[in-house]
Amino acid sequence: MLPQELVRKKRDGGVLNHEEIAFFVRGLADGSVTEGQVAALAMAVFFKGLSVDERVALTLEMRDSGDVMDWSDIEAPVLDKHSTGGVGDNVSLMLAPALAACGAAVPMISGRGLGHTGGTLDKFDSIPGYQTQPDNSLFHKVVKEVGCAVIGQTGNLAPADKRFYSIRDVTGTVESLDLITASILSKKLAAGLQGLVLDVKWGTGAFMATLEEARALAESLVLVANGAGLKTTALLTDMNEPLASAAGNAVEVQNAVDFLKGTAIDNRLWDVTVAQGGELLATGGLAATAEQGADQMRQAFESGRAAEVFAKMVTALGGPADFMEKSELYLPKAPVVAPIYSDREGVVTGVNARAVGVAVVELGGGRKAAADVIDPAVGLTELAGVGHRVDADAPIALVHAVSEEAAYAAANAIRQAYSIGSVMDVVDHPSVVDRIAP
Repeated sequence: MLPQELVRKKRDGGVLNHEEIAFFVRGLADGSVTEGQVAALAMAVFFKGLSVDERVALTLEMRDSGDVMDWSDIEAPVLDKHSTGGVGDNVSLMLAPALAACGAAVPMISGRGLGHTGGTLDKFDSIPGYQTQPDNSLFHKVVKEVGCAVIGQTGNLAPADKRFYSIRDVTGTVESLDLITASILSKKLAAGLQGLVLDVKWGTGAFMATLEEARALAESLVLVANGAGLKTTALLTDMNEPLASAAGNAVEVQNAVDFLKGTAIDNRLWDVTVAQGGELLATGGLAATAEQGADQMRQAFESGRAAEVFAKMVTALGGPADFMEKSELYLPKAPVVAPIYSDREGVVTGVNARAVGVAVVELGGGRKAAADVIDPAVGLTELAGVGHRVDADAPIALVHAVSEEAAYAAANAIRQAYSIGSVMDVVDHPSVVDRIAP
């Protein structure tokens, strides 16, 4: 079998069989398929697409290109979520411990920031001592004993996908719906999950700008995941403004701590977190319906059980034993904290969430290049949401910066990201727009 013949077949609109896809993935993993051949096939797929069977085969073969985690010694259902990325999206920090408090096992393998979107691992890196890259034995031990662990991808999970993505990234083929589907799901399947919920976002702060694009991705992911044997549903959620009232790393961790302790809870963040948890508890058989699962999630938060699990997880992965009680002492703080006031009084009628995310990157809270070191302390807090009034006493946000100059630049960017008008101009977007089921 020759790689160039597979390229030719797909270029001409043919359908690759499972054996041909397996050959290609083996070549990805061992390097016998060249970078040029990988790029050519990716471009052929970009223009000609993959059938459902091809997507399932590619997903399964990339899953099997490395380690597949085994949780057979854990009796609880093994559940996780995946978000397509947003701004102020710290759902994972609350979702994992709440699910564990409800009886699930949650081996949450998360990523770092990508573009204007924040990364869960970057947030956890702001907790002193917390190990985001533990070895597999510690990862397994914490999931088994605590109920959840939020870490980064281990070295040998879906290595074929890692090479495939790096080549797609520099050849203009990242946006292929078929290849996005296989890339996301191969890693989730390699994590040994029994249930998955997908948070597919749309709006100004999402990679999918329109609801139609988000729906197409959600439908593809749900179809292929279930075709590959993983029970999966998806929620379409709104990202036309930051999800939390904080955007950054340490500031989003503090926002999550406040949420878990019940001292300050953002309404949209609550709705999305509870909805995702309800879906997963129903998928894992821990609740009869998603609605009953959502009730169990609310009880886990309101009783304090989710906060207790979070504290245990932080300690088990090397963080401070009293982190929940003294988080503000442990989390790094920026030397400059200043209010950002609007140029005009009125009501927030819209937010360019992507511009907010870019402002955080410019502050140093994200990466402009892969090798950049993130400043965990910088970011934005008390972000005004759509419908909130801003005036001389009520700022748009507080900026946390390394210098007055950086704070000034961020303030200008945030003012431009916000639209101010009257109450009559406010358009309400529900936090959870729709549910996609198999």
